[in-house]
Amino acid sequence: MIKILIASDHAGFELKEKLKKYFVNDYQFHDFGTHSVDSVDYPDFAHNLSQNISDNKDSFGLLICGSGIGMSMVANRYSCVRAALCLNEKMAKLSREHNDANVLVLGSRLISCEEAIKCFIMFFKSKFEGNRHQARLDKFNNVKI
Repeated sequence: MIKILIASDHAGFELKEKLKKYFVNDYQFHDFGTHSVDSVDYPDFAHNLSQNISDNKDSFGLLICGSGIGMSMVANRYSCVRAALCLNEKMAKLSREHNDANVLVLGSRLISCEEAIKCFIMFFKSKFEGNRHQARLDKFNNVKI
């Protein structure tokens, strides 16, 4: 059974719980919180999950906040984390096939539960194609500022 690290802020809490319940028989979830709809700061949860992904390079994650933008911005600051904000199945598929994304990010205020389920399924069944995409991926951490 595939283990998925999962976290949300208060805006993403309900969608996170629905996805965990929907996929309970197919995936093992390690929940980094939040555990209620009480207001929290999304960076705290994105940092915790992203550090774990960075430390365990073969792991996968799911982050959910209101728009998905904040979680994506925090997650992508970590080495070896490639977080993809997806709003539909095509984005989820291409993020895995072309970018080897290892963290799916969803915006609970921008996507229905039904579409989130489709994104989840597509993201976790798609595989990185490698080849020409690997050369591009190799350039991710080779930025000189």
